[in-house]
Amino acid sequence: MLSVAVVASLLPAVPSVAQAQTHAEAGTTYYVDSRAGDDAAAGTGAGTAWKTLAPVNAADLKPGDTVAFKRGSAFTGPLTLEASGTAARPIVIKSYGAGPLARISGADDDCVIVKGNHWRVSGLRASGCGWAGFRLDGDQNELAGVHADRNIAGVHVTYSGSRNTVRDSVLADNNRMSVNDEGGDNDSGAFGVLLNGDDNVVTGNTITGSFARSKDYGFDGAAVEVYNGDRNRITHNTAGNNETFTELGAKKGKTASGNVFAFNVVTSTRSRGSFLITRGPRHIVGPVKGTVAVHNSVHLPGRHTIGWSCHHGCAPSILKLRNNVIVVGGQAGWEDGKGADEAGGVYKGRTARFALGPKSVMADPRFSSASDLRVRPGSPALDRGVPLTHSWYGGKDFAKDAAGRPLTGAPDAGAFQH
Repeated sequence: MLSVAVVASLLPAVPSVAQAQTHAEAGTTYYVDSRAGDDAAAGTGAGTAWKTLAPVNAADLKPGDTVAFKRGSAFTGPLTLEASGTAARPIVIKSYGAGPLARISGADDDCVIVKGNHWRVSGLRASGCGWAGFRLDGDQNELAGVHADRNIAGVHVTYSGSRNTVRDSVLADNNRMSVNDEGGDNDSGAFGVLLNGDDNVVTGNTITGSFARSKDYGFDGAAVEVYNGDRNRITHNTAGNNETFTELGAKKGKTASGNVFAFNVVTSTRSRGSFLITRGPRHIVGPVKGTVAVHNSVHLPGRHTIGWSCHHGCAPSILKLRNNVIVVGGQAGWEDGKGADEAGGVYKGRTARFALGPKSVMADPRFSSASDLRVRPGSPALDRGVPLTHSWYGGKDFAKDAAGRPLTGAPDAGAFQH
């Protein structure tokens, strides 16, 4: 007769309650491989991966589930994500394998459409899509480590999208127009990120090449466009060769209030461009109230450039600027009306039409180079800034400079602290 110990060793292992709970929380992982997959397969292993987006779109995904896309794959969109996770158990999109990010394209629609809530999307490239590479209709979703290119908008957060995060991604050459006709002052397009929703965060991204020819304006486009979106925080992004870094507007009767731009590094080698454009009440898409631009570093040496413009009834309630370093080949800043609320900045340009605030100065900040906007020893930006509370740059989570250093002591002007 076998001993009790031997009999026990022959029985299948039974997971503990804690192990079973951990497995349940992990959910199911589905795999998608455009080269070796089969839509008739189970999809629950790398060897039984699906081939197209159709079974993903049809899947009854639950909180805690994951969909993994094989690197090197290519798909025709859209990928439509309608289910919802929870804060504790989001639904995850990620990559597996080696090679370039899985690419989704398709001229008939947006490529990746997130309609649900609590998604964590990474490891995808959306390229050459009908309008947006990634469209966020839901709430509390996150895009991280994605790539969007050759779209009208790399990322579009729609009017229903709120409390989403777009971080650590590459949004390059989104350089197509959606409206481009003669007259009407209505051309639109070429957005790295378009924010129509409220309370979203755009941080740590590289945004380049957001410009396209426009019949109304010559060129148009923006790294981050805000239209009707309130209280969005745009921080710690690196932007290059965009038509403008940000332009803000609101439909009459709507608002685009309380948006914060902090610790962004903005450069361009183009002959024209701007950092920030906002409007007062006399403009057709104004007023835009409560915009805050703080600790940004800007170098736009082209002749037809402008640092910031606050027009058609500028006032301190429209635009507040603190501790920025702005060097342009054209106009350092422009205001009308009562003017913006400005302090702690360093400016250099051929012309300027605004009143310097406390501690601000017109001087060469002595950038390290045209692309490295850290300042050299002896720069007038050192200790130039005025002390600020965390609310000025979006909260304690953003209390660091463009290089990730915590803010301590007397602040320097610009995105980098020394």
